[in-house]
Amino acid sequence: MVEQQDTLLIDSNEFLKSGIHIGTKFKTKYMANFIYKTRPDGLSVLNLKKINERLKTAATFLAQYEPEDILLAGRRESCWKALKKMGELTGIKVLAGRYPPGILTNPNLKIFIEPKLLLVCDPWPDKNAVVDAVRIGLPVIALCDTNNQSNNIDLVVPCNNKGKKSMGLIFYLLTTEFLRKKGLLKANEKLDATLEDFTEE
Repeated sequence: MVEQQDTLLIDSNEFLKSGIHIGTKFKTKYMANFIYKTRPDGLSVLNLKKINERLKTAATFLAQYEPEDILLAGRRESCWKALKKMGELTGIKVLAGRYPPGILTNPNLKIFIEPKLLLVCDPWPDKNAVVDAVRIGLPVIALCDTNNQSNNIDLVVPCNNKGKKSMGLIFYLLTTEFLRKKGLLKANEKLDATLEDFTEE
């Protein structure tokens, strides 16, 4: 158990406290590999080790890009504070709220942007962003719950993508790892923000 503790991005109790592993009552075949068990009440529980692995992979993937070449998008309110905080600390572009049609595909728009990578909080409410990204060949990282489909997604990060605490923790960890991999944060250095700074009240 100690060995596993060492490889986790944060103490397993923090993971559990945030509910990052609690899925929904619905599960898709795409997400079956990430599900550890189904509880008596019908809720699927995601595998913590796999969540941790995918968060590390996502941070490594993100760190291959410059902050201005990444777009974080999230329509669901529970992720807005987390997205904005990550944007503030890393310089990554953030779209919290409704996705403006054509922002990635129509160069005539004033708000047109050309990122090289998209991360969405949930491929279902954020499907328009995913569709546009696929159309122009952008890689897509998506936070996926047990009820999500993963077609058109290049990297799935399994997690509870609806809970405020879970979303806060995910972006807190992604921000920390991103800055470490960019050499902007030393291995044992703490982020200049708390978990609460990422979590909606």
